[in-house]
Amino acid sequence: MQLIERIEDVRAQVDAWRREGERVALVPTMGNLHEGHLALVDAAREHAEHVIASVFVNPTQFGPGEDYDAYPRTLEADRAALQSRGAEAVFAPAVTTMYPDGGTLATRVEVPSLTDRFCGIARPGHFTGVATVVCKLLNIVRPDTAVFGRKDYQQLLVIQRLVADLDMPVTVVGAPIVREADGLAMSSRNHYLTQDERRRAPALYQALQAAANRLAGGAAGPREVEAEAWRRLVDAGLDPEYFSVADADTLEPVGDTIGRVVLLAAAWLGRARLIDNHELTLDAR
Repeated sequence: MQLIERIEDVRAQVDAWRREGERVALVPTMGNLHEGHLALVDAAREHAEHVIASVFVNPTQFGPGEDYDAYPRTLEADRAALQSRGAEAVFAPAVTTMYPDGGTLATRVEVPSLTDRFCGIARPGHFTGVATVVCKLLNIVRPDTAVFGRKDYQQLLVIQRLVADLDMPVTVVGAPIVREADGLAMSSRNHYLTQDERRRAPALYQALQAAANRLAGGAAGPREVEAEAWRRLVDAGLDPEYFSVADADTLEPVGDTIGRVVLLAAAWLGRARLIDNHELTLDAR
């Protein structure tokens, strides 16, 4: 397992693999890895002979008062976990390597059509930081494939759009959400939950499932299931931030329609901000 910290070194390694005619996949992470991250490595290995994971806690995607300083840095444990799943290298640059000018972001990458709602409202500037750092990582590593989790659905759409709009020669793969046995989507921030909060946390997934079943069965329309889910989350002791039925490609609100939709939800539970989603296709009835 290689630990690579310099841009020129990761490019040299990728070039060496390419000279052998082999493909490279990138799994971008902020570290503090769990099974959900490692499943991304498994997915990446299906698309390439070599897998590189990046571990970089990106300061530009954290807003004022968010948990950048407290975010766990567990590089040695992350390296061991990644190696156990077949990743061959970890690119772990310093902040000064990624942002020589101190993160002032004189150049920014923005995708406003997809970021003016949901997490984009709750976390101003977050997606600019995400889009910019992902663009930098893709330009540095130059992978054939990059794998991201579908739990961060809005983020996935943002990355797919920037890659398409900037004509970047990389295939973006969205890997399925990995869940705990009770349905809670795995997240590095789940460790913020107290024992009692952890017991209540699956209510977010349950609300999504119930709403999806109501929509698919034709028992209620989008606005009705949104209101029902909101009440359900409040009753479970969560503080909802949003719950919405949206077009799966544009994130625009949908009416009583058919086609691909995504149910998106975010809620606070103590110190933890939980996000989750459920994708489904509504057929004509």
